[in-house]
Amino acid sequence: MANVEHRGPGDVLGAGPAGGPGARMGAARVVLWLVAAVLAIRQMAVVLRTPEGDRLTDLETWIGPEGVLHVNGSFYDADKFTGTPFAGLVLKPLTRAGEQALGWMWTFGTLGLVVVLGVVAARALPQPVARRTSLLAAPVAVSLLILSLPVRNTLYLGQTSILPVLLVLLGLFAVRGQRTCGVLIGIGAALQPTMLLFAALLWFTGRKRAAATTGGAFAACTALAWAAMPSDSTTYWIHHLAGAGLGANPDANANQSLHGMLLRAGLEGPLEIGVFLVLSAAVVALGLRRAVRYAQDGQLLLAVAITGCVAVAVSPTTWQHQLLWVLFAVVGRAGKRRSDRYMWPVAVVLVSTLPAKMMLPNMPVTEPIRDNIVLIAALAAATVVPFLSRQHPQYRSPIPTEYAEPVPARWSRVPLVPFWRRVLARPNLLLELLLIRVGYSAYQQVRLAATGGTISGGRADAERHGEQVHAIEQFLHIDVEHWFNHLTARTGWMQDFFNFYYTSFHFLVPLTVLGVLYVRRPADYRWARSALGFATVLALIGFWAYPLAPPRLMPELGFIDTVHGVQDFTQPDYGTLTQLTNQYAAMPSLHFGWSLWCGLVIAVIAPRWWMKALGLLHPFFTVCAIVGTGNHWVLDAVGGAAVVGAGFGLTYLLSGPRVRQSLKVATGAESVSGTSKVDLVKDRTPS
Repeated sequence: MANVEHRGPGDVLGAGPAGGPGARMGAARVVLWLVAAVLAIRQMAVVLRTPEGDRLTDLETWIGPEGVLHVNGSFYDADKFTGTPFAGLVLKPLTRAGEQALGWMWTFGTLGLVVVLGVVAARALPQPVARRTSLLAAPVAVSLLILSLPVRNTLYLGQTSILPVLLVLLGLFAVRGQRTCGVLIGIGAALQPTMLLFAALLWFTGRKRAAATTGGAFAACTALAWAAMPSDSTTYWIHHLAGAGLGANPDANANQSLHGMLLRAGLEGPLEIGVFLVLSAAVVALGLRRAVRYAQDGQLLLAVAITGCVAVAVSPTTWQHQLLWVLFAVVGRAGKRRSDRYMWPVAVVLVSTLPAKMMLPNMPVTEPIRDNIVLIAALAAATVVPFLSRQHPQYRSPIPTEYAEPVPARWSRVPLVPFWRRVLARPNLLLELLLIRVGYSAYQQVRLAATGGTISGGRADAERHGEQVHAIEQFLHIDVEHWFNHLTARTGWMQDFFNFYYTSFHFLVPLTVLGVLYVRRPADYRWARSALGFATVLALIGFWAYPLAPPRLMPELGFIDTVHGVQDFTQPDYGTLTQLTNQYAAMPSLHFGWSLWCGLVIAVIAPRWWMKALGLLHPFFTVCAIVGTGNHWVLDAVGGAAVVGAGFGLTYLLSGPRVRQSLKVATGAESVSGTSKVDLVKDRTPS
């Protein structure tokens, strides 16, 4: 199973003249290792600074004053220890160490295992790989592992789930000889029984001696534990069916297995067991078949990842710390186009590093997917994702992305970002939707964190800033909010119209504009999306630096909240939306900023004058709505306009002008043959 095409690192470091590509690559590698070290130190500090009663909780249940490894009876009497008897036999000597010393040793040791795991995985990448990849893969892999939820969960709880994964990878990629390989994987299977699936992978790929040794090592370790602890072994293997009945709440979201998914779906009893066994058999058959095929193709790490994902799915209980195999599936290449090549790895990294609530909104319709999102990723990797074989023509040479001609930078002191080339092709839709969702989740988290993580946090500062803004507007004689708010409140049709406009068009119009541009004008979509992203990031900085109470939350000024009704200011949290988002994220106003972005994009892109006029009416109605309903100050709208202008400016500054403008400037709009390059772009970008 070992790769035969590995290249040693000795011939790549130090190659090339000083300051050349080799030196730059070495510097990049050093920086990435420093990043990995910083992440490791930070994670270690987070764990060790957590109060003793809240960290290494699983470890403390094994070694505490009355922990399960200190009891005279069975490990499983307390229903806390869920490992195999062999795992208990290995861990029991450690209980003689002091608990504090063991916590430090456990944390350092776990991080050491993570580093070794990342290095082994990087060296196991399917060949051939680019020189840059071979140099940078190890620090990137270690960083991703440290950021992953399984590793963070393992460090926090004090679990052993990294060890079986490392034993499997060492057996397949780091040692010589089938017997040694089998022994390592067999020990890993004794710690986590579903690792026995790797024996099947070994058998069907021609390494039958290694497969037999795996089974023998597993049987020997299990027999050793049985001889030392016969009562515990009987409890684990017979009474609890190989640990299937251990652990509290098997229907909890943390159990990302087919069994857990079926329990959450409401199935139980013999029906659930039957469905689980049928689905597990199908996943094992299909997943192992795919793993064998990719192993024979030379993509051994991908085959191992697929087998691990099968083990994740078919185990009766697969807790958060046991889901590391999903991250290794990132090595698979899916997509014939270069623009589609990033979809799968980005999705895997996001699923492995972000909580499920950030991936999908908290809505009943998304609940079945959100609660099983890691399991879905594992099943997709094991059974359906069409990874390319190394013999496929697009494996090494995907269909290239079409770019516009390069243009000079606007200012010589501010060069264009070299990797930000102006793409003409349409981006991958799933990747765009995924990034939009994660970006919006980050936006919500930053809005909330701006007030200390609570709705009512920062109320005093926000109200003081509100008084400052009101005073500035009075000085400038633009304090029209009170007059227009009361005019709206006493005019029925105005109140109904602006309430509807405020609550309905904030998301609808920007999403519609993005959708139309994506379908009809791909190049313009990228330009507009980048400007919107910059504007939103700048607005988040404003929310963080200057929390501001809107007029409706300034009780002494007498504003009327036409949308949410009368507020109870005696309560810490008040208002209809106080349980959903930070009400003090008012400066700058993204309600107006996003509407202005829509108006400008429509004015630039729309082919008819009346379309441009309708587009510009949207920010006008929006500013009337936010002021009339008491949700923003006039200066909030000015701030929204500023961040939108900065967003377009940064896009222009870093990537150059919009594609059609740049081609007009570069070619004078006409070529010698009489066909303009602008027309060529129109042909590529349907209008």
